Amino acid sequence: MRRCYQFLMIIPFLLFCSFEKAEAAEKEERQWQDESMYYIMIDRFMNGDSGNDNNVDTENPEAYHGGDLQGVIKQLDYIKDMGFTSIVLSPIMENEESGFHGYWTEDYQAVEESFGTIEDAKRLVEEVHERDLKIVFDLVVSHTSRDHKWLQENEDWYLEDTSETDGPLSGLPELNTENPDVQNYFIETAEWWVEQTNVDGFQLQGTPSDEFVEEFSLALLEIDENAIVMAGAEADVENVSYTIPEFQENAAEAFNTPDTSLGNLYEPWVQIKQQGTSAYMANHYIDKPFSDRLTRLAVREGENPITRWKLALIHSFTYPGIPVTLYGTEIPLDEGKDMEYNQLMSFKGGNDEISQMIEKLNSIRNEFPVLTRGSYKELYNENGLIVYERKLEDQTMIIAINNATKTRATELKHLLDDRQLRGLIQDGMIRQSDDGSYRIAMERETSDIFIVEENAGFNWLFIGFVGGVLLLFVIAVIAISIRSKKNVTN
Repeated sequence: MRRCYQFLMIIPFLLFCSFEKAEAAEKEERQWQDESMYYIMIDRFMNGDSGNDNNVDTENPEAYHGGDLQGVIKQLDYIKDMGFTSIVLSPIMENEESGFHGYWTEDYQAVEESFGTIEDAKRLVEEVHERDLKIVFDLVVSHTSRDHKWLQENEDWYLEDTSETDGPLSGLPELNTENPDVQNYFIETAEWWVEQTNVDGFQLQGTPSDEFVEEFSLALLEIDENAIVMAGAEADVENVSYTIPEFQENAAEAFNTPDTSLGNLYEPWVQIKQQGTSAYMANHYIDKPFSDRLTRLAVREGENPITRWKLALIHSFTYPGIPVTLYGTEIPLDEGKDMEYNQLMSFKGGNDEISQMIEKLNSIRNEFPVLTRGSYKELYNENGLIVYERKLEDQTMIIAINNATKTRATELKHLLDDRQLRGLIQDGMIRQSDDGSYRIAMERETSDIFIVEENAGFNWLFIGFVGGVLLLFVIAVIAISIRSKKNVTN
């Protein structure tokens, strides 16, 4: 009798699971534009091997803090569990003393001993690929360390008049990236790293010329036809992912405080289309190393960074191109505390709301190809409310972000009749009004991603079937109870 009771208890659950509806379009082969990237500054991520702790001083913001390749290996499952599909790693090449960030390169074909060995680098890439992830190495191609041997051996490789730069590149000798010898050296360096580690691509740091990026990218394709090159310069090569500088600037300005206009969020898309660059291969950051994190900007304004991040992340993950998320965003790291350089990652505590949001957004991007391959069109952008549409074949999504401190609403009149907008973040449902429009109303400082689908209405057949099963369940429970009482009486 007890087994019968237990079986009846799980019937409703089994029925519910069996009637779940699959919404995702059929998957195509994974491409770079489908990736979601997690950027790691290696020295500030995790100390996995105390044996290479040379000159570590966690109290000094300009010193090494102990992060290394072994530490990244130990946290690969952590990264994958958040739904990221690729990792971008700060420069691991041999550096000048105190160059914890990796930008003061002394030897481009060697691993910085504070980070590990070439064997550690090989193992890292192997472990990444075993988890069906990809990994990209930062490569500083426009500057060298202050005392690099090339300053005497290859003086003509350098520019006489250096460009103004911020951050760790400031004041460093600048290479002439249009010099064929410089280009050939870095192409050979890329080939060396691919042969040694099987890395999936490079992010070119610094200020390389458009010509350099094009020559480098074409040569890399000959080495690995699937490799990617991320750069802040443009090149008409299929494997180049242009880093959109305006995205970070506009997002920081828009989301650090409420009641800020979101009018600039559409501009990067227009600029990229005008340039002829592949918008879907472009990559974008909200936070980058050596710039104020959104968390810090929000706290300075007296705002809740969790609320601010939820809006910004939905924008980043639903915008065309490849979102790159800086390590620690999921905590979120840097609770408004001033620090000259990047803080050490903490794997203890933090705020689960942001990490759960990132996990959910990665899941949605993976499930719905419309977010990685679909068209992009702004539908409404006034008074802090932006609404835009992503469309791919018969799949349509509507994204609504309200950056205002009051409820904002708008009506959509271009959608087909008899549709419903199902919210994937807040689980709401919008149906067609009597006048044929679809009214989107967002409460203050909230956002949602709506999948447009046929109006299912209420599934009375299913509801009736489940109701009948539940009625049988109640009758069975009563019968069991009566029989039990009779047994006790006897």
